Amino acid sequence: MDFAIIAVLWLGCYLIGALPFGYLVGRWNGVDLFQVGSGNIGATNVGRTLGRKWGILVFVLDFLKGAVPVAAIVPLANTTALSPDGLRVGAAACAFLGHLFPVYLRFRGGKGVATGAGTVAVLAPIPFAIALLTWLLATLVSRMVSLASLLAVIALSVAQGFIDYSNAVMGFCLVGSLFVIVKHRSNVARILSGTENQLGDGPMRQSLLRVIHVVAAGVWVGAAGFFNFVTAPSLFATYESVVQTAPSDRTAHIPIVPPGASAEDRKNLGYALAGAGVGPIFPKYFVLQLVCAVTILATAWTWRKEPASRHTIRVQLAFAALASVAAGWWISSVVSQLRLARFDPDPELAAIAREQFATWHLVSLGLSFVTIGLAFALLVLAARLPAEPQPSSNG
Repeated sequence: MDFAIIAVLWLGCYLIGALPFGYLVGRWNGVDLFQVGSGNIGATNVGRTLGRKWGILVFVLDFLKGAVPVAAIVPLANTTALSPDGLRVGAAACAFLGHLFPVYLRFRGGKGVATGAGTVAVLAPIPFAIALLTWLLATLVSRMVSLASLLAVIALSVAQGFIDYSNAVMGFCLVGSLFVIVKHRSNVARILSGTENQLGDGPMRQSLLRVIHVVAAGVWVGAAGFFNFVTAPSLFATYESVVQTAPSDRTAHIPIVPPGASAEDRKNLGYALAGAGVGPIFPKYFVLQLVCAVTILATAWTWRKEPASRHTIRVQLAFAALASVAAGWWISSVVSQLRLARFDPDPELAAIAREQFATWHLVSLGLSFVTIGLAFALLVLAARLPAEPQPSSNG
């Protein structure tokens, strides 16, 4: 009986997802969207054909017809026959397929971006947020909604792989992304041939590009400065002090240092504890730097052909900063491995690791300062962006 109820609910999700809001809005305005523009009933073609307000309306409605069924399925089903994730993924798949292949229009549907976004917003909020930011940045930089959509679904699957909500959600993201890519195959051909439709390049776009560029540079410099000059030194100093004064209120008055430990043993314990505190921050720190570097490079790339030498310098510095972040991330992983190897039971291997650790640690610190310097230079150049938005001439 439970599975019959689930099947009925999933059928309802399909029928909701199949509601052709774009087609209905087009007909309301006396337009057959299959016959105009790209021939698609999605929000992009609606906005291009009927105007921005209608495009936004259709996007919101298509988004909701994906989000609402996924959010409502678990309380409505009220069953333990399937896990909550299984129920939600089934609802998401049905609503998504309904949009792609609506029974009301003889299975001629949209490309699934808005409805898919609605399902993922409920299933995997953090990957959705990353995909949304990717879409916004790519749309502003390329002025091609299709390219932005393709990059967004790729970012979604990558982010989901890192965060790993569940195998069911991961599978839905991968299969859904594949469907979106297949639905965009004609767009891919036009992108490769240079004939894809582009949004206009007005003052609002240029203003947004400048705001994003400045914010990314500011966040990068602020985060790097705080982490390298405040957080990390404070943690190492604090743990060294805690070890030297233990037991104390900082250790809940529990002895953490073996009786008779030498000054060198105490020092090593302090460094080890500090490393345990700092270590988990590094992956998040490098992800933040990578996001900022890519954002700065992408926005700077749009101005590379403008008649100002500092734009060329800006792009070159952004490439260098991105390379330094990538190299720093790799070196950081080497340092982490050597940090553990220093305490290998084999004294000879431990001695070799300690020697290599000292060298690679210095290289890591040096590269970190180079990265901070490049980020600061980009922030200084960001202050020299034109006060009044100028139309881009990169076509």
